[in-house]
Formats: sequence, C-alpha cells, structure tokens
Amino acid sequence: MSRRGWLLFATMAVLWGIPYLLIRVAVRQLDPGVLVFGRTGPASLLLLPLVIARGQFRAIVRNFGWIVVFAFVEFGVPWYFMATAEQHITSSLTSLLICAVPLFSVVAQRFRRTEEHISRRRLLGLGVGALGVALLVGLGIHGGSVGWIGLMLLVAIGYTLGPILLATKLADVPGIAVVAGATGVVALAWLPWSILHWPHHVDHETWESVAILAVACTAAAFVTFFELVQEVGSTRSVVVTYVNTALAVVLGVVFLSEPITTGILIGFPLVLVGSVIATSRGSSAEKVTSDADELIHG
Repeated sequence: MSRRGWLLFATMAVLWGIPYLLIRVAVRQLDPGVLVFGRTGPASLLLLPLVIARGQFRAIVRNFGWIVVFAFVEFGVPWYFMATAEQHITSSLTSLLICAVPLFSVVAQRFRRTEEHISRRRLLGLGVGALGVALLVGLGIHGGSVGWIGLMLLVAIGYTLGPILLATKLADVPGIAVVAGATGVVALAWLPWSILHWPHHVDHETWESVAILAVACTAAAFVTFFELVQEVGSTRSVVVTYVNTALAVVLGVVFLSEPITTGILIGFPLVLVGSVIATSRGSSAEKVTSDADELIHG
C-alpha cells in the first residue's frame, strides 16, 4: 500500500475509532433516531455549500437513486441499530462485532469477482487481525443478549455493502457529493422521528459528542473514506475496522477506567500485524496476479 494509502488508513482509524465512546455518551440522553439525525443533518449542511461551489450538485441529481441506497445501507439504518445496541451492550463488544466487516467483505468478494484479487496473504492477515480483536476485548461477549448482537451483525453487513456500492455504482461521483447527498437524505428521513422524540433536556457533554460525531466522524470521515476506497480498494479499506477496535479499547481504558488485560497487551500488536499483512500485496508475483485480475474485472 502506498504512503498516501497508509496516511488515509491511519486517519480513518482515528475518525472511526472514537465514535464508539461518543455514541455511548450520547445515547444516555438521546433517542437513537435523534442521534442519527444529529450526526447527518449538520454534516449535510456543512458539505452542501462546498458541493454547490464546486459545481458538483448535478452529480447528486444524476446518481440520486444509488446515493439513497448507499445512504441507508451504510449509515441510515446501521447507525440507528448501533446506537440502539449501545444502550444495552458495551462499546468494546460493539467494536468487536463491527470487526466482522472485513471477513464479510472477503465472503462478498468470493461471489462478486469484480474487484481486487483476494490472496492467501490477505486472508492470513484477516485471520491474524480477527484473533487480535478477539484478544483485545477478552472474548467479552457476556453481558449482551443475542438480539443486540444480531443488530450489530446487521450493521456489519451494511458496512460491507457500502464500500462495494462506492466502488461499483458511485466510483465516478465525487466523494464529497455522495456524502452531502446521502447525509441529507438520511437527515430528512429521520426528521419527523426526531421531532417526536426530541429530549426536554440535553447537557453540554452530549451536545459536544454529537458535534464531534457530525463534523469529524461523519462529514470529514466519509470524505476521507472515499479517498481510501479509491486508493486501496473496498476490501482493503474495511480492514481499518481492526485498528478502530484497538483504538476503541484504548479509549475505554483511558476515559472509562476499563482494565488493561492480557488480551489487550497481546491483541493490540496482532491487530497491527494483521492490518499490515491484509493491506499489503506481498510478493511481486502476487502483485502481478492481483493487478491482472483488477484489469480483467475492473
């Protein structure tokens, strides 16, 4: 992976590593649907003027159908499910379940055969990363019911389909236009619900969490994620979820006084090693095979 790819990868690890903590804070006072509106509405308002200034609004109109599909597959529905689940299960468990995304992505690639070659090296990296994630959270699936875990697996499926839509149906649409249009659609969809469920009192900590989620973790993060998908491909891009989990656990230790376990000490390095293996091409022969596959199917 190129230097630019690693920079985008690291940026995404931060931008999508902190939401678990912020969501946990926000849902103490906000209904999950209101939180989805709070994340998407401001993000759309921030990005739409830039889209208009760049003359890219027509791209939203021309591709509106697929933008709507992407909007609800990637965050319109998944974010509601995630916020609902975090009212009942820990942020560590949430991040662990999201790490099913790279594995689901590999399965999807087996059926599609329209993108990059899935090598044994990358499969090994995914396996190492999965082991590291399991150790990071100490296999701590206790305390969460089957229903909430099921919701999070649906979120993981949505997160798997989103990058595929970006790479296949929206590849020629400017990333900022897709994000602006998609967040606007979701915000409008959740507006009636938010009006009916708006809280009577919200403290400053909750509003600060929502603001960071909207500006950094939504507007900035998705624009960056588009660049990451274009740079390294949809399968490699979702490997960032492994590092997200590592950061989520660290934040839990620092801000929620969660214990530093043996699983964290062993699992964190495995997450990093797995990410490096899964996002690299390996041998020159493997790179040629991968490039040829991309030319044939891309």
